[in-house]
Amino acid sequence: MNILLLGGGGREHALAWKLAQSARLGKLHAVPGNPGIAEHAQCHAVDLTDHGAVVAFCHEHAIDLVVIGPEAPLVDGLADTLRGEAISVFGPGKAAAQLEGSKGFTKDLCARANIPTAGYARTRSADEALAALGTFGLPVVIKADGLAAGKGVVIAQTPDEARAAIADMFAGHFGEAGAEVVIEEFMTGEEASFFALTDGATIVAFGSAQDHKRVGDGDTGPNTGGMGAYSPARVLTRDLEREVITRIIAPTVKAMADAGTPYSGVLYAGLMLTRDGPKLIEYNCRFGDPECQVLMLRLKSDLVDLLSAVAENRLAAISPPDFAPEPALTVVLAAQGYPAAPQKGGLIAGLAEAEAHGAKVFHAGTVRDGTGVLRASGGRVLNVSARGPSVRAARDMAYRAVDAIDFAQGFCRRDIGWREIAREEG
Repeated sequence: MNILLLGGGGREHALAWKLAQSARLGKLHAVPGNPGIAEHAQCHAVDLTDHGAVVAFCHEHAIDLVVIGPEAPLVDGLADTLRGEAISVFGPGKAAAQLEGSKGFTKDLCARANIPTAGYARTRSADEALAALGTFGLPVVIKADGLAAGKGVVIAQTPDEARAAIADMFAGHFGEAGAEVVIEEFMTGEEASFFALTDGATIVAFGSAQDHKRVGDGDTGPNTGGMGAYSPARVLTRDLEREVITRIIAPTVKAMADAGTPYSGVLYAGLMLTRDGPKLIEYNCRFGDPECQVLMLRLKSDLVDLLSAVAENRLAAISPPDFAPEPALTVVLAAQGYPAAPQKGGLIAGLAEAEAHGAKVFHAGTVRDGTGVLRASGGRVLNVSARGPSVRAARDMAYRAVDAIDFAQGFCRRDIGWREIAREEG
């Protein structure tokens, strides 16, 4: 099969790395790709917002399957355009992608389908949001309704913090994402991420992970797109996973199908494990980043088989995903100043030395300059990933690799996996 992978981050490098291992792969193309993806795919410059250009590329290169990595093209309806041209695609259509594109849409769906989640208010003006605040205790969660690259969430500890967050969002600090604001009750518990593949009818589990959203050690500082992750999230037991599928995933898939907008792709549920059971925090309509990296390190199945089965509505006919039992962990190397104002252009070296320690380095925000030198081009720059017999072993391997990388303008958290390591050794 000839496959086109869309995206250019760490998630897409992990997908490219795994897709390239398939015996079914013919030619792998990527748009736009990155220097890491270029080791597995031919990279091209095509504007993903130009649907006609993407369709033309698929016809020119005889593409059999398009894999859409990031959320923005999904919310923009690119999957619909491709399907309209009889091009097979992994990823939900525009209406289904509202599960990520609008937090208010998802909260309303949860209310209709009796899916456990936090209490909420959906507001369309600062005055409306400020009035709704009085019905919530503290802390309170303030969310920009639309896509904000994982950064449009504020957990306000005081009324002043809540009012400031509302003012910022409606003032345009998150662009169009803040045109509406969702206010939610604060849920207490441990967070976990659960993934499922679905073709709109069949649902199969696709592993679990735990992310580290805060920028600093000890879960301090502002939220980010993710500073590291490990898989599996053992706190999400098999019984809890069954409960998540039964009470959260399956009702969502049914609700989307009943609405005439069936969901096809990967459904990523961010969960809070409360005293009352798992509750949905929010959905993503694509593989997580950096959760995808640890899932791909553990996946033993042929990824092409799985993604094509979803795209062709035959998920029930193939074997479910098979994962290695050993845990995997990834550490994000970010550019100084991230998430507010990352410093771009920093020199990067030592990746071969890092991988000599047994790790795999996925490129997230890198570029080669005119002389071929690798430089940082984004906030999250590298995902240093490893698999081992325990979370501690995987963590130690990953940090040895981190320390072998020469990236003077980079930084990372040094405590990725701390919860699970404490459980392992408790």
